[in-house]
Amino acid sequence: MMEKFTTVAFDADDTLWHNERFFRLTQDRFATLLADFAEPDHLDERLLEAERRNVGRYGFGIKGFMLSMIETAIEVTEDRVPARVIREIIATGQDMLAHPIELLPHALDTVSSLAGRYRILLVTKGDLLDQERKLAQSGLGDLFDGVEIVSQKTPAVYAAIFERHGVRAEGAIMVGNSMKSDVVPAIEAGGWGVYVPHGLTWALEHADAPEGHPRFREIPDLGALPPLIAALER
Repeated sequence: MMEKFTTVAFDADDTLWHNERFFRLTQDRFATLLADFAEPDHLDERLLEAERRNVGRYGFGIKGFMLSMIETAIEVTEDRVPARVIREIIATGQDMLAHPIELLPHALDTVSSLAGRYRILLVTKGDLLDQERKLAQSGLGDLFDGVEIVSQKTPAVYAAIFERHGVRAEGAIMVGNSMKSDVVPAIEAGGWGVYVPHGLTWALEHADAPEGHPRFREIPDLGALPPLIAALER
């Protein structure tokens, strides 16, 4: 590296704290509620179709997921879904919105160790109120120099974020568990993309890794990030 990094940006859900596993648990509960109307695999397919249709309408997050579950329930029951099932779906969404935050391993130590030496940003998708709640409960909020809650993560969005914070793209690293949202578009915007695999990844976040790209790296967990940055700066 000819120049030092100035900025490290982190995704939030399933990078800093658990998220997808709560969606999976809720989806299992949804399957139980509709067991008399659809097989679990078929129901999962119909729900994913609804989520794919609706992400442009409702955005990412729990509220959109809840509306997609309601829509799917109406469809698979041919408009005969009992009111109690709708009530239960709403209750599951409310439970998700109230669930306490659970940090992933090394999240606090890694962000703390990099803060002060680099500009630290949070760049996340999702519902504004819910993401603000999770950040406040995480205990990480004071470590970030900037927080960006966006509806989509595209190269243009990353470029605008870098410009807004006075960041050179080539001096910025985006760290996250989604190849589609965190890694590929950040690289296409001129930055670095560091992939941190998570055991559970939403189907709509899958994408091919940019293997061989000079600004792409993969690490096993967040604990490996500070040594990686140090090695890149040598």
